[in-house]
Amino acid sequence: MKKNLLAVAVLCALTSGAALAQQSEGPWMVRARAVHLDSANKDSTPLGLSINNKTIPEVDVSYFFTPNVAAELILTVPQKQRLSAGGADIGSFKHLPPTLLLQYHFNAAGIKPYVGAGLNYTRFSSVKAPPGVDIERNSFGAALQVGVDIPLQKNLYLNFDVKKVFIKTDVSAGGVTLGTFKADPVLVGVGLGWRF
Repeated sequence: MKKNLLAVAVLCALTSGAALAQQSEGPWMVRARAVHLDSANKDSTPLGLSINNKTIPEVDVSYFFTPNVAAELILTVPQKQRLSAGGADIGSFKHLPPTLLLQYHFNAAGIKPYVGAGLNYTRFSSVKAPPGVDIERNSFGAALQVGVDIPLQKNLYLNFDVKKVFIKTDVSAGGVTLGTFKADPVLVGVGLGWRF
């Protein structure tokens, strides 16, 4: 009985210590990043479609359930992309790609690397394409992530982040599906994070 009480007391002390450590730093983190989008441009249609690469702003909000486990919601404003066929400019569209990730944060010497996996939803809008050509407006896909937070001062971090996001859309002409265009971009970001 005494051994059981001792084990419970030790467990309570450890969990309360972890909770106090998390509370001292705060469970919320907000990051602002500049992110370079590099599209895979995989096209199964006969059109030879591609979109441009570009650098975009990104903001994310994370909540730490424990010192090691967090959920991150990644947001940006609708992004305009140029659409090309065989290297020739044929139009444009906008896309809004919020992404929700579950992360595991490691405690390394002075830095905090993390990995994440989750779900991306992309909404395509303002589609401008040749007459009769259209794309599916919604895409759901997986997202993978690796990154690191480097402490600069109290509650302020330098962040490096790489994500692979799976985004695709069916392409049609005259109501007939021609194939699938996969953007599947790699996003490489750098920014600052605030923990509170």
